[in-house]
Amino acid sequence: MLPINDVVMLSRVQFGMTALYHFLFVPLTIGLSNLLGIMETVYFITNRPIWKTMTQYWGLLFGINVAMGVATGVTMEFQFGTNWAYYSQYVGDIFGAPLAIEGLMAFFLEATFVGLFFFGWDKLSRGGHLLVTWLLAIGASFSALWILIANGWMQHPVGARFNFHTMRMELQDFYSVVFNEVAQAKFVHTISAGYVVGSMFVIAISAYFLLKGSQTAFAKRSMAVAAAFGLASSLCVVVLGDESGYLANTNQRMKIAAIEGIWKTDPSPAPLTLFGFPDQKLHTTNYAIRVPYALGLIATRSLTRPVYGIEDLVSHTKDRIRSGILAYNALLTLQRNANDSDALQIFDANQHDIGYGFLLQKYVPDVRHATAQQIEQAAWDTVPDVPILFWSFRVMAGCGFYFIAFFAFTFYLCQKRRLTEYRWFLWIALLSLPLPWLAAELGWVVAEYGRQPWVVEGLLPTFLGVSSVSAEMVWMSLSGFILFYTALAVVELYLMVKYIRLGPTVLSSHAAKPGDHFHD
Repeated sequence: MLPINDVVMLSRVQFGMTALYHFLFVPLTIGLSNLLGIMETVYFITNRPIWKTMTQYWGLLFGINVAMGVATGVTMEFQFGTNWAYYSQYVGDIFGAPLAIEGLMAFFLEATFVGLFFFGWDKLSRGGHLLVTWLLAIGASFSALWILIANGWMQHPVGARFNFHTMRMELQDFYSVVFNEVAQAKFVHTISAGYVVGSMFVIAISAYFLLKGSQTAFAKRSMAVAAAFGLASSLCVVVLGDESGYLANTNQRMKIAAIEGIWKTDPSPAPLTLFGFPDQKLHTTNYAIRVPYALGLIATRSLTRPVYGIEDLVSHTKDRIRSGILAYNALLTLQRNANDSDALQIFDANQHDIGYGFLLQKYVPDVRHATAQQIEQAAWDTVPDVPILFWSFRVMAGCGFYFIAFFAFTFYLCQKRRLTEYRWFLWIALLSLPLPWLAAELGWVVAEYGRQPWVVEGLLPTFLGVSSVSAEMVWMSLSGFILFYTALAVVELYLMVKYIRLGPTVLSSHAAKPGDHFHD
């Protein structure tokens, strides 16, 4: 049950709902656009009509998805100004730059190529249209890049410095923001996940055609392309996910401790928890099944570096909160006298912890008067919901390893030309359709929920980032989003189901020509 008057929680729910809904469309856009490029490349090389039909049909479904993605993305971005005004004011100097570039990429570059893809078949040469398709795929990926650069900065803020004159974070080094190692790791991991989504979509719909006994040649070729692409992509997802975990253990140790349900620091190298039931009240993980040394090797890539437990990290956080109090006190002095050299020295020495001092504003208006108990409470606030992260990560990882086995077996059947011999597998393929979306959504839950209580890691607590709006206003906008997105979901499902049932024959009324027959 949502708290009626909690503006912070309502704003988080609204943004989380719209972001997760928007991300239903983003990975499919990224994945399908690259598959379209592969299919049209084969058409360009072979000049066989079936490959053109494949490109046009999957392109039709791609177009429906793109339209929904744009509609949901625009409304989501407006929330930075409506629901998260202080966040936008505090870090807009850094966050606004990649967001603006993403807008240019999405609404000018990508949109241009979408139009040329659909309306350029008879107006461009085969080579020209192929170039457009690949530029569309590249544009879709690079549109995601700038969003992930912005998000990566929120996970690992670099290239910026707090200006006590303006009370804002200000950009110091745009190169560091763009090439932030966390952002780059998130980018390659996320687009690889999009490739998996696109591959599973093509395989599942193709399995539907084979179960019906229609469009056999079309479906087999589509499955062969998607299986090869999906196998390579699913392997990349696992490898690149490992890199993200390694970086998180360097920059977001509390997230890793929560994901693994580690309450106390184990001797190095730390064991990996395969299964268990975290108990946040008792600070333990019950019935834990662990693999010795595995987590230490994965998270630290060494035999000697520890993976810190939650209790030790909370103890370290209390020290950072005390340092943040010193920075806060110096900041107030500098606001009265910007030339106070002693205050400036104290502030420079402790400003990297000022965000931890801000955590106390949840409990006391003047953080300088915080008690030991309030410091303790603020330190424990940095622990996210451990069971949610623990299980979200394990379901996501389990799906990832399932995808490797699934795509490998699909590729084997395609190579042996035995797809139609195993109807049970075709049913598995069809029923596996939602799994990549489940894994992708849970990936965002792990990334974003695991960052709490920070909207910008270590700099700005989430509760300070919201706008000065009433709970009633947030409820109104939240209700409006629910109605709007429900309507979009109905339209999306109707169009997708309609054109999936029609299959490639939907193109025949305006695309088929003599000799365009499908031969297996």
